[in-house]
Amino acid sequence: MKCTLSIFCLSVLLSFQSCENSKSEIIFHKSHEPSRANVPFSDAVETEDLLFLTGQIGKDHKKGELVSGGIKAETKQVIENIEAVLKHHDLSLDNVVKCTVILKDIDDFSDFNSVYTTYFTKKPARTTFAASGLAGGAGIEIDVIAAK
Repeated sequence: MKCTLSIFCLSVLLSFQSCENSKSEIIFHKSHEPSRANVPFSDAVETEDLLFLTGQIGKDHKKGELVSGGIKAETKQVIENIEAVLKHHDLSLDNVVKCTVILKDIDDFSDFNSVYTTYFTKKPARTTFAASGLAGGAGIEIDVIAAK
């Protein structure tokens, strides 16, 4: 019995040390969009279990400009941009576990939310706040974390 217990303890200890010594690889992905080839950040950062996406604004990357039509149009474009990045990594909005939403004007919350809820049906965790200014003159920016 003592020998069996010692062997078991040794195997548990070796397994623990093996897990402790193995570091998960971190992959920094460039954008799949040619217009974003020289941006100073990664489009997505991948770990063993998660994909962290850079914040997206309502920019139509093919035209190189923000979409017109206000917060609803920008929200739709932001989410379509997120979908494109996720699809590039063989994921979908259903894989999103956390969203961080930054609005230029908190009074846009209701209009933003009316679009957002049609896309994120699984209801990932979310933080929403307002900031006095966003990159590129955007009215909204969203970043997400997705489970692989």
